[in-house]
Amino acid sequence: MKLSSISIIFFFATLQALSVLQVNSQSTDSCNSNLNLDLPFDTSLLNCLPVWSRHDFILRYVRNLSNVWNFVLSAPDTNSFVAMGFSTTGQMVGSSAVVGWVSADGSGTVKQYFLGGQRPNLVVADQGNLTIVENSTSITSRSSRVYLAFQLNTSQPLSRVLYSVGQIGVIPSAPGFALAEHRDKVSTLLNYRTGTSASDSQHSRLRKSHGILNMLSWGILMIIGAMAGRYFKQWDPMWFYSHAAIQSCAFLLGLAGIISGFVLEDRLNAEVDTHKALGILILVLGCLQVMAVFARPGKESKVRKYWNWYHHNGGRIVILIAIANVFYGIHLGEDDGTSWNAAYAVVISILFLLSIILEVKLWRQN
Repeated sequence: MKLSSISIIFFFATLQALSVLQVNSQSTDSCNSNLNLDLPFDTSLLNCLPVWSRHDFILRYVRNLSNVWNFVLSAPDTNSFVAMGFSTTGQMVGSSAVVGWVSADGSGTVKQYFLGGQRPNLVVADQGNLTIVENSTSITSRSSRVYLAFQLNTSQPLSRVLYSVGQIGVIPSAPGFALAEHRDKVSTLLNYRTGTSASDSQHSRLRKSHGILNMLSWGILMIIGAMAGRYFKQWDPMWFYSHAAIQSCAFLLGLAGIISGFVLEDRLNAEVDTHKALGILILVLGCLQVMAVFARPGKESKVRKYWNWYHHNGGRIVILIAIANVFYGIHLGEDDGTSWNAAYAVVISILFLLSIILEVKLWRQN
């Protein structure tokens, strides 16, 4: 009897284990799985790749017609929204996203959102820069997974693709369909031609190097060098050598920072035209300042005052544009650039206050 009871218990435990394995197998998806979904577009030739292993996100896509792209995003069903966004910079702010969820009654909802800022009121439903093909969106829950499908009308989707998952048990509701803060997110680079996806964090070191180099050079050292040239002329000729040495270091570091920016733009395929244009303008003005040093007339020359006017005001313009572009770069480079903004603002405030004190002192001496 004891052996028989043990056998029965073992038999039922085996059945339970098999049932669990069966459920788990049904709740998983892979690129070898067949999509048996009722979608308004063909799913037989979709490219497939895992895009977010942490949450088991799988993306299928293909270019259907000349300017129509089919997308199917598969994710575990956690009673929350799933989202796929397209960004020019890799950041959430400024991107447009396709967001879908399945309600408790089994009905699915798919909407486009424009992420205009980090505050909830700036995340606007039914707005965005994506041209979604009419009647092409759907979201289906099957075997403990959700399948978000849609079509985009575009010659080439943005390669900076964002994925996010909402808080468990929290889904948008009518009438405003406000989107609660995501539970987790990731920024990736998707190569549509090769079918490969990589986390955007792989380029974070290069992005930080680019930002630190330009902040330190054009945004800080250039200011210190200008202050040395204006306020310490009583220590001749040390003021001149200090001014030249600091500005030379600033220019070389700034040149390295701008070159790293070109490399970063190429690797990320980012659209940062304004930031890039300002950086090129700063570099050109910086080169003109360096060239002006070699054409510096003597103190007794009649054109010396015109050269001074050009050199001094040209330097001021470079500094002003550089400060603006540093803050703009922080805005582009970080989801939460508050700490960087605050740190740089403190440094600029200290330098500005110091320059005012020295300017008043110089005015009294003169």
